Amino acid sequence: MPRILDELDLRSDSDVPDVPPPTDSTPEILKRALSGLSARWKNWWIRGILTLAMISVFFLIIYLGSFMLMLLVLSIQVKCYHEIITIGYRVYHSYDLPWFRSLSWYFLLCVNYFFYGETVADYFATFVQRREQLQFLIRYHRFISFALYLTGFCMFVLSLVKKHYRLQFYMFAWTHVTLLITVTQSHLVIQNLFEGMIWFLVPISSVICNDITAYIFGFFFGRTPLIKLSPKKTWEGFIGGFFSTVVFGFIFSYFLAQHQYFVCPVEYNSETNRFMTECEPSELFQMKKYSVPPLLQAVLGWETVNMYPFQMHSIALSTFASLIGPFGGFFASGFKRAFKIKDFADTIPGHGGIMDRFDCQYLMATFVHVYITSFIRGPNPSKLLKQLLILQPEQQLSVYKTLKSHLVEKGILQPSLRG
Repeated sequence: MPRILDELDLRSDSDVPDVPPPTDSTPEILKRALSGLSARWKNWWIRGILTLAMISVFFLIIYLGSFMLMLLVLSIQVKCYHEIITIGYRVYHSYDLPWFRSLSWYFLLCVNYFFYGETVADYFATFVQRREQLQFLIRYHRFISFALYLTGFCMFVLSLVKKHYRLQFYMFAWTHVTLLITVTQSHLVIQNLFEGMIWFLVPISSVICNDITAYIFGFFFGRTPLIKLSPKKTWEGFIGGFFSTVVFGFIFSYFLAQHQYFVCPVEYNSETNRFMTECEPSELFQMKKYSVPPLLQAVLGWETVNMYPFQMHSIALSTFASLIGPFGGFFASGFKRAFKIKDFADTIPGHGGIMDRFDCQYLMATFVHVYITSFIRGPNPSKLLKQLLILQPEQQLSVYKTLKSHLVEKGILQPSLRG
């Protein structure tokens, strides 16, 4: 037996232990109401009803504001992490690895402390400046984060048990890859949210729209299999989802771009202790006139069209959500097949676990963050000013003198100006 455990990594996929299937969490009242339908249509109605319920809750949270959206992202991150880690525990729990679950949650806390501490330093500088305790935590934030991680690292080394070394290092890697998938991506989602709620809502809604429309087109018209990892996915659903998502993203962006609540960067007001979304909308969200390409003029009968520049960016976001985003789902399907499970969990009847619904969202979050930093975001004077206010008085004076000298050299200030 020890010999087999030591050579666990040499086993084939067919030898991976089965994970016990999750129990059916569908409410009894819903089961009775749909009892006369076939399994295919029963699943259709269950998925449809729960989808509408989740969208309704999502709209409510949007209404409650940015802070509630951030809490939602954090909650989803923790639940997705729990579902993935639980799979590892169910597969290998018989080996009774010491401290595995405790260390997994400890590393989650460490990584969240690091990332959200960075967010506090960037976006809550004025608030931090008024509190000496927080100033200490922010000044030495990375050192504290590293010390916390080292503590967990040493605990892992101390937990190593003879003849289980390979398995324990495998689970150590499992934990860190899970952290990379969940915590890092959720941090990027919040970074996107701070750029303006529209950068959060359009990508997420595009993925949701693609998931729904691809399912509908595949359900009614699907005939041609798309990929072996997901036998139910069809080319008809994939193509129908693509066109539907691009149209949806373009129209949805038009309505959101009209409201400051959605387009203004989210900023924390230390005087009112609230998140503010008030600003003069940037050029991305100001109506402009565009010439219609000659080929489309004959079809549409228009020579020009008025639209928001952001709507052009929404096409790029929707295209990624419908063409590349599904590969996040295919990746998750491969993962589940490797461990012989249907869903990550049974949290949502007809849908599976939270991770089953958000496997594409994490890939989308990274793309949006890269897209913003590459094509949209310029220098942020407000964020720079907040960082300057944290500096010591002598450092602020040095920055002032350097900036003044630079402006004088460029002829913006007169040399005789005194400050």
